[in-house]
Amino acid sequence: MKSFQPNSKSHHPSRLVNLMIISCFLFLLYLLFSFLFFPNSKNLNLSGSLQDLSSTTSLEHIVFGIASNERSWSKRKEYVRLWWRPQIMKGCVFLEEKPPNSTSSENDQISLPPICISGDTSRFRYTFRNGRRSAIRVARVVSETVALNHSDVRWFVFGDDDTVFFPENLVKTLSKYDHGLWYYIGTNSENYQQNKGFSFDMAFGGAGFAISYPLAKVLAKHLDSCIDRYPHLYGSDGRIHACLTELGVTLTHEPGFHQMDVRGNIFGLLAAHPTRPLVSLHHLDAVKPIFPKMTAMEALKHLLEATKVDSQRTLQQTVCYDRWFSWTLSVSWGYAVQLVGFNEFLPDAVRMQETYVPWKRGPLYVNHNLNTAKYQPDPCKRPVVFFFDRVSSSRDGIASIYKKTENNCTFDKIQEVRVFSKKLDLDIKQLQAPRRQCCDVLPSSADRVMEINIRECGAEELIYMHA
Repeated sequence: MKSFQPNSKSHHPSRLVNLMIISCFLFLLYLLFSFLFFPNSKNLNLSGSLQDLSSTTSLEHIVFGIASNERSWSKRKEYVRLWWRPQIMKGCVFLEEKPPNSTSSENDQISLPPICISGDTSRFRYTFRNGRRSAIRVARVVSETVALNHSDVRWFVFGDDDTVFFPENLVKTLSKYDHGLWYYIGTNSENYQQNKGFSFDMAFGGAGFAISYPLAKVLAKHLDSCIDRYPHLYGSDGRIHACLTELGVTLTHEPGFHQMDVRGNIFGLLAAHPTRPLVSLHHLDAVKPIFPKMTAMEALKHLLEATKVDSQRTLQQTVCYDRWFSWTLSVSWGYAVQLVGFNEFLPDAVRMQETYVPWKRGPLYVNHNLNTAKYQPDPCKRPVVFFFDRVSSSRDGIASIYKKTENNCTFDKIQEVRVFSKKLDLDIKQLQAPRRQCCDVLPSSADRVMEINIRECGAEELIYMHA
C-alpha cells in the first residue's frame, strides 16, 4: 500500500503566496495604525517627500526681501528693475517711510516689487559708536518678509537695493540644497580685514543671502528678542548672523554671491570667476563700468544680453592653448577673452588679476581672500583683451563675439574672437562637484579672427600647454 506523498509543486507556491498576502496585510495595518495615532511621524511624511521630488525649485518658490531707504530708492531702483521678474517673483522693497511722491508711476508698478513700510524700531537699543541705527530696521526685514505669509515658499532671499541678482542662476544654485532643512547660504567679503572685523562665517548682506523656509520661520519668531541682545553690533547682517549662530546654524558658502568690497576696475574679479553660476553683484556704484566706453547701467545691460542666452555659462572661465603660436587663451564667457602671447601654466592663467583697489584706505585693507596675481603696470606686458560684443543662438549652438577695443602696443594679429558653445545646463551632480570645461582653438575662417570651441572635457582629459 502506497504511503501519501505531499505534492510539493502544488503546495509550496500556495504557502508562499499566503505568506506574501499576510505580510502585505500586516504592513497596511501598520501604515493605517501609524497614520491614525502618529500623524507627525517623520517616517510617514510620504506625500510631502513625493511632492518635493516631483517638482524642482523655481522663482515662484522664492520670496525676496530688499532693504532700501526713501533717499536712495529713487536712484537704485534701476538696479532692481534689471533683474526683477514681474508676475513671477514675490517679495517687497522695505523703506522706512513712503517716498515724498508716494504715487508710483505705472512703469514702476509693473516692473518693480511693491513697497512695504518697515515697522517702528525705536524700542531697540543701538550702541555702536558712529554706526547707523537703520541696521536694526534692515535686520528686521527678515521677519517682516516672512510675515508677508506667501504660500508655496521654499526660500527667502535678502539683499540691498544695489544688489543685482541673476535669477536663473540663483534658482539653479538653491536647487542643489534640501529646502526642508535649515540652510543659511551666502558669502563673506573679498577683503580679509572686513571678514576679520565681522566674521568669516557671516553672509554679507550686500552680496545677498538665502535662508530656507523652516529656518526663516524659526528665526522670525525669535528675531526681536535676539536683536535686543546685540545692541553693540554694527550692521544688520551681523545681527542676523548672531541670531542664526544662537540657533546652531553656520554659513554655507556659495562663491557665486559677490559682496564686491573693492573699488575701481573689477575686470580681474569678473574674468576669473569661480566655477559656480554667477548669482549676484554688489557695490556697482563704487566701481568703474564693467565694459569700456559705456555707463555703469549700459554695461550691466550689456552683460545681461549674454545671460539671456546662457545664464549659467556667464563669466565661466575656460582656458585653452594655441599650439601654432604658443598662445594662451582665457575665455570668460559673455564678458571677455584674454590672449597671452606665450604658454602660461594653467594655475597661473586662472588667477585673478589685481585690477581693483581696496575698499578702504590703509595697510590693513590691502589683503584679500582671493587667488590673485599682480596686475602689470606696463600695458605692453598685459594680456590682450577682447570684450564681449554680441551673441546669437541657433539649433546648432551659441556664437558669442568678442572684439578688441584698445590697441595693445604693437599686437594687431587678432582683432576679433568668436566663441562657439552649447547652452550650459548643469545638473545637481555637476553643481555639487563643478569642473571647468575645455576649449579648442579652431582653424580660422576669416583674416585676423580667432575661433574657439568650448566643450565638456573628456573623462580624464588634462588641460595643459603643449611644448
